[in-house]
Amino acid sequence: MKAGFISLGCSKNLVDTEVMLGILKEHGIELTANPADADILIVNTCAFIQSAKEESITTILNMAEYKESGRCRSLIVAGCLGQRYKQELLDEIPEADAIIGTGAWGRIMEAVEETLKGHRVVIAGKDEALYDEHTPRITTTPAYTAYVKIAEGCNNRCAFCAIPYIRGDYRSRRIEDICDEIRHLTENGVREVVLIAQDSTEYGRDLYGTPKLAELLREIVKVPKLKWVRTLYSYPKYFSDELIETIASEPKICKYVDLPLQHAHDAVLRSMRRPDTQEEMCALIKKLRERIPGVTIRSTFIVGFPGETDAQYQTLRNFLEEMRLDKVGVFTYSREEGTPAYDMPNQVPEEVMQERYHDLMSLQCKISEQINQSLEGKELDVLIEGRDEEQPNIAVGRSYREAPEVDGQVYVENDPDSKPGDIVRVRVVQGFTYDVLGERIDGESAAGTEDEGKKE
Repeated sequence: MKAGFISLGCSKNLVDTEVMLGILKEHGIELTANPADADILIVNTCAFIQSAKEESITTILNMAEYKESGRCRSLIVAGCLGQRYKQELLDEIPEADAIIGTGAWGRIMEAVEETLKGHRVVIAGKDEALYDEHTPRITTTPAYTAYVKIAEGCNNRCAFCAIPYIRGDYRSRRIEDICDEIRHLTENGVREVVLIAQDSTEYGRDLYGTPKLAELLREIVKVPKLKWVRTLYSYPKYFSDELIETIASEPKICKYVDLPLQHAHDAVLRSMRRPDTQEEMCALIKKLRERIPGVTIRSTFIVGFPGETDAQYQTLRNFLEEMRLDKVGVFTYSREEGTPAYDMPNQVPEEVMQERYHDLMSLQCKISEQINQSLEGKELDVLIEGRDEEQPNIAVGRSYREAPEVDGQVYVENDPDSKPGDIVRVRVVQGFTYDVLGERIDGESAAGTEDEGKKE
């Protein structure tokens, strides 16, 4: 019996996929990358915004074709789309044999067994399951890096976001359990761990009564074989002085801060149900730069939120021009049913959203290129990920400044020998909009990010 898996959406969804892969393998099911060879096909879907939902539906229908052209006897729809639209999917896609919600990954074998008997099933609803260090998991990322989900769900109720309705309230894993998982991962070759949650800075508040991300990080860095740890999705609300000091003082912690800010005009932020103000954002960014030398700051913003005026958009544009963030992602507002923003008046026309999107991205491209050019002559430790396809003497990797998949890369000249997972010392030669070009200057570095801030 063989199973094929397609995982869509974010890294948090990918971890759910990896857990389901582990459970299937533990039950003797062989995994295959070729859907034509699979008896069971599972699509782990995303439903964050409209384009993600459309991609999920298209993928499901594409996989359904293997019921005719391949060996597929069971097509299972898992993840966010299954959780949010379970009955609609079952009714409207007759090729789908089972629908599994976000918290039901632990029941994947039940879905497999029932569908192979010819039954169509829905396994969704409120499920407080959290994976732990003992849960079977097969990582699908390169051997040197892994995502670790430190919490599930979200307590924020941003007006534009459906995630809390899909994944439930915030639920943290215990510090000891997370550290045990990371210890196991590093024993199997992982050098970089990326901590993920819907809101990382809220980590631990439900378990311990107060946010504990700083304490978690201080425990994680004690894992002997770990080289780098970075955290994504760090909302400003609980970004404490203790957390800043922990990032600044621990060599293994990448000096990389991911702050999803979403806008910079106070009225728009209030309408979005965000707790931050522009003044507070500016103060936090200033504090991060003062206390964490060389810090890289990444953020995401939404243009075209209902009611956003030209003047309010201009405030956001001015904010980006002034703050000069290192990395920025821009999204056009996606109208999601069931969210408070769906019924708000003054929905912004699509052409206006697109105009603002391209304008903001154009501005940020110039800023990013200038920042990367300012790195020229500086030294960085680079985690090698592969080689340039056309020029094998050039290695490709990331420094502490680049998170996997979402940021640019470092191209390393004069490096014919390094292998994926090596950390090498590089001098930046040229900066571009997203990537930088450097040259290798010595053997493998053991410093991690210890001296990066001083050199920046």
